Amino acid sequence: MSGHSKWATTKHKKAAIDAKRGKLFAKLIKNIEVAARTGGGDPAANPTLFDAIQKAKKSSVPNDNIDRALKRGSGEEAGAADYETIMYEGYAPGGVAVLVECLTDNKNRAASDVRVAFTRNGGNLADPGSVSYLFTRKGVVLVSKTDGLTEDDILVAVLDAGAEEVNDLGESFEVLSEATDLVAVRTALQEAGIDYDSADAQFVPATQIEVDVEGARKVLRLLDALDDSDDVQNVFANFDASDEVLAAVEES
Repeated sequence: MSGHSKWATTKHKKAAIDAKRGKLFAKLIKNIEVAARTGGGDPAANPTLFDAIQKAKKSSVPNDNIDRALKRGSGEEAGAADYETIMYEGYAPGGVAVLVECLTDNKNRAASDVRVAFTRNGGNLADPGSVSYLFTRKGVVLVSKTDGLTEDDILVAVLDAGAEEVNDLGESFEVLSEATDLVAVRTALQEAGIDYDSADAQFVPATQIEVDVEGARKVLRLLDALDDSDDVQNVFANFDASDEVLAAVEES
């Protein structure tokens, strides 16, 4: 039975990954549609749209899906939804602060999904402003580690463009800047011939709460539940977990 069990587990994991990929594709497509609607359908003149398309391509979203989203957003095709951004704030177990960024065409559905996720996973919603002050909007560019690419290479490329720091995340480098300098930093990397995975404005926590294995398990359970909502675009939390803690969570 061991072989069959292994196959069943692998199959289950693959199904979970495929489901997540489907949700990710939908969220990336939504980003493209909204960016095209708000800033025009020309990526060369709309940096937000350019970055949304790049991120979708890096995540293997089919070109046909990208093109259709672009046309819907710019009005060339019918069927575009009227999306609006809503922020929710709350706490995960252990007092970890959570920001939930929704992009939805149904506020009631989004609110219900977020409330249920918090309630069922040991968290609680908070009043507007009670959590957001712990985060700052930053430009975040992720660069995959490739042979020979060093932290110094990236620093040299982005320093004059407004980058504040470069962090080694293990499999990639993270370049932080003011949100207003994001395009300049991304452009500097391109001009230096350095490929990047994504360039986004994100909410970065000023301080982080260290969690143990049980704490990490509880926080990640809530974040996964929130991420499962089609209306939730991004989830940000101010927790930190060591590689050992994360490895232990994966094994359990």
